Amino acid sequence: MRGAWDRPVQRSLRLLAGLVLFGIALAVLVQADLGLDPWTVFNQGVADRTGLTIGGVTIICSLLLLLLWIPLGQRPGAGTVANALIVGPVLDLALVVIPEPTQLGARLGYAVAAILGVAVATGLYVGAGWGPGPRDGLMTGLAARGVPIALARASIELTVLVTGWLLGGTVGVATVVFAATIGPLVKQALRRLSLAPAPSQARAPAAAAVAATRPARR
Repeated sequence: MRGAWDRPVQRSLRLLAGLVLFGIALAVLVQADLGLDPWTVFNQGVADRTGLTIGGVTIICSLLLLLLWIPLGQRPGAGTVANALIVGPVLDLALVVIPEPTQLGARLGYAVAAILGVAVATGLYVGAGWGPGPRDGLMTGLAARGVPIALARASIELTVLVTGWLLGGTVGVATVVFAATIGPLVKQALRRLSLAPAPSQARAPAAAAVAATRPARR
């Protein structure tokens, strides 16, 4: 990505903040117990059957998805690898720290906060410009092979949702709300939080192109 390596400290801080917030938001959604996003439904279902933690399954799933990038010709960025390794441990730690609400109003508040948190977190870590998450890269890889990205996303997420539900993952009203709102929310978050290339770097390719069109001086 052009300009992705300017301001590395700012980008790394945004990336780290986004991934930590992402893990916390997923934990809040789990504690709400009103339904999970498709991938966390799957991870929870596998965790219930294997005895692993949700965070542990999240790491394993992310690394396996990265292997699928190879035949699709996708190249992970630093942010992609960080996503695979950071979100899971933060999720597990947050599940220990964040209390599970008992009142319905509090659970609804948890769910709303979690969905908003996922959107902001995605805006931060994707907007850092160091690569998408393992799941998004799988979908864009399929799109590059001619599969419409909407069809790729819907097919993959429906498959993991149904599989996770059959394994015992939690599906509920928050699952539906997540599916209906996360796309527009992430779009707004990316518009506000994406870190554009530095002006000097953004002008460099244009300046080079202009220079290339000038006749050489003798």
